[in-house]
Amino acid sequence: MTDFLRPILCNKCGKELKAQGEVVMEDFLYVNKKWGYFSGKDGRTQEFILCESCVKQLEKQFAIPSKWKDTTELL
Repeated sequence: MTDFLRPILCNKCGKELKAQGEVVMEDFLYVNKKWGYFSGKDGRTQEFILCESCVKQLEKQFAIPSKWKDTTELL
């Protein structure tokens, strides 16, 4: 994962994620995609952050629902 600039902002809605010092107090989705062959973005890397609310909105648009599994150890 990259070093995040402060403040951490959701790329979709622009919300600033709450932080105390160096600790982000809200979870978020971080995407870092290295585009490869057969894409219109070949050789480029794209990254963005989505807050939990924007992820929820995005999931409502899915034709096939996300898969879920329980995680017992949170880091």
